[in-house]
This record gives sequence, C-alpha cells and structure tokens, in this order.
Amino acid sequence: MVYSFNTPEDTQEMLEAIGIESLADLFASVPADLRLNRPLDIPDELSEIELTSHMTDLASQNLHVANSACFLGAGAYDHFVPAVVDAIASRGEFFTSYTPYQPEVSQGNLQAMFEYQTMVCQLTGMDVSNASVYEGGSAVAEAVLMSMSVTKRNKVVTSASVHPQYREILQTYFATLGTELVVVDAPMGVINQEALAAAVDDKTACVLLQHPNFFGCLEDIHAAAELAHAHGALLVQSFDPISLGILKRPGDLGADIAVAEGQSLGTPLQFGGPYLGILACSEKFVRRLPGRIAGETRDRRGKRCFVLTLQTREQHIRREKATSNICTNQGLFALRAAIYLALLGKQGMREVAELCLQKSHYALEQLTQSGRFEPAFQQPFFKEFAVRDLVNDVPGALAACRADGIQAGIPLGTWFPNHDDCLLVAVTEKRTKDEIDRLASHASTSHSSSQLDYATS
Repeated sequence: MVYSFNTPEDTQEMLEAIGIESLADLFASVPADLRLNRPLDIPDELSEIELTSHMTDLASQNLHVANSACFLGAGAYDHFVPAVVDAIASRGEFFTSYTPYQPEVSQGNLQAMFEYQTMVCQLTGMDVSNASVYEGGSAVAEAVLMSMSVTKRNKVVTSASVHPQYREILQTYFATLGTELVVVDAPMGVINQEALAAAVDDKTACVLLQHPNFFGCLEDIHAAAELAHAHGALLVQSFDPISLGILKRPGDLGADIAVAEGQSLGTPLQFGGPYLGILACSEKFVRRLPGRIAGETRDRRGKRCFVLTLQTREQHIRREKATSNICTNQGLFALRAAIYLALLGKQGMREVAELCLQKSHYALEQLTQSGRFEPAFQQPFFKEFAVRDLVNDVPGALAACRADGIQAGIPLGTWFPNHDDCLLVAVTEKRTKDEIDRLASHASTSHSSSQLDYATS
C-alpha cells in the first residue's frame, strides 16, 4: 500500500495501518527536550537558475587548493599533477572499467599493473611490489600482518613519530588478535634509540618506522634495521615517495618491507582519500604479499604478454591459504602513479624533491625570523616541519592566514596534546616565494580564535 499523505485522512489511514493513534506516538522514544516544537524554517522554493546561483555562492566560501596557498600535509599533499596524467588515466578503457580480478583481464590493464610494480621496485630498491592496496594506512597494517605471519611472532614495536592515524589502524586490527603494540616515545621529534633497543626483543615481529616521519623529521632507519635483524625481527618503513628523489631508498637502508601513501604520485587532493597504498618487499616474502602481482611472460607464439602471477585473496585460493581479504584495488590510482613516475623519470623526481627541500627550509627560515615561531624539533627534515608558536595561539595564526587565502598548516594538538602550541607545515614544489612570504607575514599576527570555522579543525 502506498500513502501520499496529502490529506489528514491519508495520515490517519497510515496511522491506523501501523497501529498507533497519532503522529506524536511515532516519536515517543525521542526525549521531549530533543524535539523541535515549531514548524521547520524552510524558505520558499527556488527555480533552477536561482538554485544554481545560490549553490555557487555557497561553494565560493570554501577554501581549497584552487583558490588558496596550501601548506597542509600529514600524509596528503598539494603536489603538481601534470596534465598528461589526467589525459591518459581518463581514457575510457582505464577510467570506466572496474578493477578486474579475473585471469582473463585485458592485457592493457595487466601491463599497467606490471609497469607500476616495476617502477615501485625501482623507486624503493625492493625486489617485488604488489598492484597496490587501499591507502597508506592499510599498507602499514598489511605490512605488519605480513611480518607477524613471517616471524610467527605477536609483538610490534613502533614510534610515536609514526602517523597517529596509522597507529590507530593498527590498534583496530590488533583489537581481536591479541597482538602487543609497543609505542616508543619520540620527545625530540625522532624515536629514542635507547628506548627502541629496550623495547625490541626476541618476541618482536617487526619494528615499524616512518621516514620522513609524521613531524617531517628524518629517522635513522639503518640503525633500526640492524637492531631489528639482530633479534630476528623485520623492519617496516613507511616513506614519502617524493622524498626518494634525494633520500636513500628503503631497500638501501635495510628495510624488509616498504609502504607508502601514493597520493603524491599524480593524484590531487580529494577530500582526504582513500588514495593509493604502496607495498613492496624482499623477494623471499613474495608469497606473504597481499593483493595481486602481475607478471611478464611469452605466449605460445613467443610474443610478450602479461598474466596475473599471484592472487592471494580468498576468492582465488582456499580460505586458509589467503594472505589478505582485500576485496578491491586502487587500480586507477596505481595507473596514475605509473604515468607520473614514467613522465618524470629519475631526474624529474630529483628536481621535484630538491624544490620541496629548498622551499621548505626557506619557509622555516622566514617563519622563525618573525620571533613568534621556533623549530619544534632540532632535526633534519625533507618537506615538512613543525614550529612552536611562542605566543601559544595556533588557532589565531591559522585564522590570520586563512583570511588571506592561506591554509597555513595542521595544529599538532589534534593528536599530540603536549604539542598544542605547535603547527605542522608542509611545503611542496607548487608553493611560490610570494606565498611563503605571505605565510610568514600573516602567521606572525593573530586573529581572535572566535573567527575559526570548521575548516580550521
């Protein structure tokens, strides 16, 4: 039976059908103080042209990377995306096809996966890469689960300098596994090596570090890898793909598994993701690698072709043999990363990384010259750094910058209450000298924190 509720009679008929006497009875379970005791204040209807104009006015109030200078970071960055990435990735054969799992998947998609895997291995110095996972946090969790599977151990040691959201994901995964997660403090912006040595033992499955870390500081991965290996544990490194234009690769530092958020490789900021999870490892762990691996072979006529070499999902093999229950793949983002890496090449990656390095250090210099800010940590950094507001008014500094179309950074107090006077600033190759100078000028002044809106938090 369908009700239109156009008349009181219709309403009464509906009430009788469901066995109640009045509309008020429908809301009996809602406390009286939470009910609206007046008619809704709904304006008159608008025509299409009026509605379009109204929505355009509302949208123009948003501050986004197309109309502002973005210094936000913490895992998602405003890097330049060459037009060719959009042009190729938007082709119908890539853009409209759901990420396929079947062995008979088209050769074009398989080749794109193979090329992506090859470039990730070249980028990281690792032996093998899968065809990606959901995003950086999932990649971290999958890498840690791999380590536990390889070592048959149930203890994970990480650092407070690892992205707090990555650590939250681990805690969620571990809630029903009984895994011990030890978080070593990082009071100086990097992990305390003595505390790390005390935490790692013969029950440790892996040591998880981020380099550059959440604060932008550079960790000593080589030393941590030696420590982990001495106890039979693995070293998992979370890295920034752009940083490898100038920093040593995870494989060269002794990492067993390398993971990353791949958003910076050709994908624009999109409401926080999910983006692309990069996951690569040593060849001896290949059968523990979740997801899919595309391989190159020859057909019966001797021509080069591609196949799905490994598919370790439970849909493809016996459930007890599966390494992960991942049920989709960020194939389109992996394609964008492959296009980006092929376009830039080694020299292009180095130039982008050098621009980030130089501009971020110039930004720190300008911010600290005002006398209002000082470096939060005395550590080397790549493109991201934390500054302490000596006035202790981070909200005011953010409001002052936002008034001039500048997204100044992320307040560290969001995750670290002991650093509520600190601001995390990221500087990519897109930022200009004028934008950096404006950031330093406006951040040195304050607006009342009452001027803050939702975007600040």
